[in-house]
Amino acid sequence: MTAIAVQTQLTPEEYLAWERKAPFKNEYLSGQILAMSGANRAHNLITGNIFNGLYNQLVNRDCETYTGEMRVKARPITSYFYPDVTVVCDEPRFEDDVFDTLLNPTVVVEVLSRSTAAYDKGEKFEAYKQIMSLQEYILVSQDRVNVERHFRLGTQWKAIEFQELADVLPLDSIRCELSLGHIYRRVKFTDTP
Repeated sequence: MTAIAVQTQLTPEEYLAWERKAPFKNEYLSGQILAMSGANRAHNLITGNIFNGLYNQLVNRDCETYTGEMRVKARPITSYFYPDVTVVCDEPRFEDDVFDTLLNPTVVVEVLSRSTAAYDKGEKFEAYKQIMSLQEYILVSQDRVNVERHFRLGTQWKAIEFQELADVLPLDSIRCELSLGHIYRRVKFTDTP
């Protein structure tokens, strides 16, 4: 999805009240509203393939898998995001009794577009790192076969990159794995922007 910054400063409370009534999704980073636009075919296929693969592996375990409609809150600089896929394997904790803002994700997956890649790898990742329950942050390119697995190792974050359809992405924190062939099933790559 594409994020477009809107020059509006709201408190976290104002954002949440406004967002719950908005007809479209908006992320929130340090007071700034980021309007989210629609996703293309490749983005939707990749997101669906990842959700499907994880859901099927976790169906008989105490984990929940969410698609891009579940908002995630990061602190101490309050931010709200809509990851493409989110997994929580502890008892889910929510911001309030509306149950639409998850506080303790275990794995977050973002499917990159040209317009969001720098943001997802930079500011958004820095905010996600502040969520102590988060163990793995997965970035998936929609323009080529490329998956980055960022994982917490003690107090540090490490990264591994996968670039072949035969590669298998391990998600150690939830004891799952996804082949890149599954992630990119039916995705056609083009050289046009």
